[in-house]
Amino acid sequence: MKQALHKSGIPPSHIFVSKRLRDKHFDPIWHAHSEFQLFVVLEGTGTRFIGDSIKSFKPGELIFTGPHLPHLWRSDDSYFEKKSSLNIDGIVIYFNEHFLGEHLMEKEELAVLTKLFAKSMRGLEFYGETRDKVISMMEALTTQHGIASVVSLLQILDLLAGSKHYHYISSVAYEDIFNEDETDRINIVYEFVMKNFKQKILLDEVADLLYMTPTSFSRYFTMKNNKPFSKFISEIRIKHACKLIAETDLSMEHICYECGFNTLSNFNKQFKDVVGQQPTHYKKEINSL
Repeated sequence: MKQALHKSGIPPSHIFVSKRLRDKHFDPIWHAHSEFQLFVVLEGTGTRFIGDSIKSFKPGELIFTGPHLPHLWRSDDSYFEKKSSLNIDGIVIYFNEHFLGEHLMEKEELAVLTKLFAKSMRGLEFYGETRDKVISMMEALTTQHGIASVVSLLQILDLLAGSKHYHYISSVAYEDIFNEDETDRINIVYEFVMKNFKQKILLDEVADLLYMTPTSFSRYFTMKNNKPFSKFISEIRIKHACKLIAETDLSMEHICYECGFNTLSNFNKQFKDVVGQQPTHYKKEINSL
C-alpha cells in the first residue's frame, strides 16, 4: 500500500490527465492527492468515503474533489469474488490549481473558477441538468487531444462553476497533507471494518491492528476522520441497510441482524440518527419513487 497516497501522476508535459477506468472493481485504497479530481461513475455500485462522508454510490454520480480531501470508492464485495462477472466503468480527470498558470488564475475572468476550487475542498456532488451535460462532455473529452481537449476542460469547469445544482459532501475541508504511514493505518482500519461490520467489532482488536491502546486509537481516529470510531461503524452498517432496503424484500428484522445490530430497537435508533427517519418510513419513501 505504499503507493496509495499519490496516484494521479500528471506528467510535467501535460496540463491535465483524463482516464477511462474499466476494470473488475474500483481501487479499494483510501488516499488523498494534491490535484483536483472530477470523477463520474458510469458502471458499478459500492460505498464511497469522501472526507467525513459515507454514502452508497451508483452509476451517474458526478463528484468534484479538491486537493488533499481523502476519498475512496469501494466496490461491493460481489465485485471482488473470484468468479464475478461484474465490471466497473468511470471517467476521472486530474489537474492542478494553477494548470493555466499561476498569474492567469488571478485574472478577473477566472474568478468563478477560484470560487469553484474553494468550494471543492469539501467535495461537491452535482446533479440534474448540470450532471447530465458534464458527463456527456467528459465522455467526449476522453477522445480529444491538444488544444481541443483543453478547451473542453475549460467548458466543463465553466459549467460547474456557474451551476447551482450541487451539494457539499464533507462537513469539513481537509487541508493537511496525509503522509504514507497515516494512509496505511487508515486503510488497515477501513479494510477491517468493511470485512467485519456484520459482526461485533471490539475497539481493542482494531486498536491492536495499529499497535495502539484503545484510548490512543479513539483519539487518533476521531482526529483524522472528524467522527468517533463508533459512529463510523454505525454509518457503515446503516448505509448497508439502506442498500438492502432499496434492493431486496428482506424484513427489517433480517436486515437489522444482517447489518451487525443486536436488537431491532437499536437498529431503529441508529437508522434514524444517520438517515433522519425510521427505516419503515425510508422503505415507503423508496417504494414510492
